[in-house]
Amino acid sequence: MESKLKDRIKELREQKGLSQQKLGELVGVNQQAVSNWETSYREPNIEVLMNLAIIFEVTMDYLVGLNDL
Repeated sequence: MESKLKDRIKELREQKGLSQQKLGELVGVNQQAVSNWETSYREPNIEVLMNLAIIFEVTMDYLVGLNDL
């Protein structure tokens, strides 16, 4: 199963009008980390995933691709 995480992070970030830099600031990482998530080079840890879900106002299940809204 291909991970939807990278696509959902990018899609939700763009819907919120956030740059990679701004999203990184909101969750306490640098722009490069966000870029790495969006290319599947790396994945955020569980604490960051929780913060992303709160920022994007979605469930963690949606964020990681376990269900659709």
